Amino acid sequence: MTETNDQVQSNDIPAASDVPAAAEGQQDRRGGRAEGRGGDSRRGGGRGRDNRRGQERDSEWQERVVQIRRVSKTVKGGKKMSFRAIVVVGNEKGQVGVGVGKAGDVIGAVRKGVADGKKHLVKVPLTRHNSIPTLSNGRDGAASVLIRPAAPGTGVIAGGSIRTVLELAGIKNVLAKRLGSKTPLNNARAAMEALAGLRTHKETAKERGISLEQIYS
Repeated sequence: MTETNDQVQSNDIPAASDVPAAAEGQQDRRGGRAEGRGGDSRRGGGRGRDNRRGQERDSEWQERVVQIRRVSKTVKGGKKMSFRAIVVVGNEKGQVGVGVGKAGDVIGAVRKGVADGKKHLVKVPLTRHNSIPTLSNGRDGAASVLIRPAAPGTGVIAGGSIRTVLELAGIKNVLAKRLGSKTPLNNARAAMEALAGLRTHKETAKERGISLEQIYS
């Protein structure tokens, strides 16, 4: 089985006195059924509120497509074409995830990538200046990423898929360097490994069984 990749370049009413009594009775019965439907709609208001809450939760998440490639799989009858999408999902509040989706169309691949990214979320500790507490290294395959904190006003000094991951995590001041492979997926996953390994000074002191003052001394 072999795969080949091709990148796709990157929405008039009568008066009341004129209505016969029988018609009035029919209108009353119809009105009763209409009122019953209205009552059902009122009872269904809870479901409407749940849908709105779900939409609000979804609106907190931002999605960015890093790469879309057309891939082919060699099968018995020939080649089967599909699309692979790399998607980064984050809420800019310290949570970010990278997902990959494959489907026969681009929209389906992106949808699967978003679902996969939300399954692999990482909690990132942020400082009061929207930076990271310590230097961190991450590695995935042949890709290696170095991430270190920066002073306020520095911005996000990074490139490629690493920049997307850092921005959606909510980091505003950081320095990052890509080492090794240039593959977007490996770099994004290496950045995730680096962010997952971050610890605050308080957590480090607790793990080592020492006071916080000794960490700074």
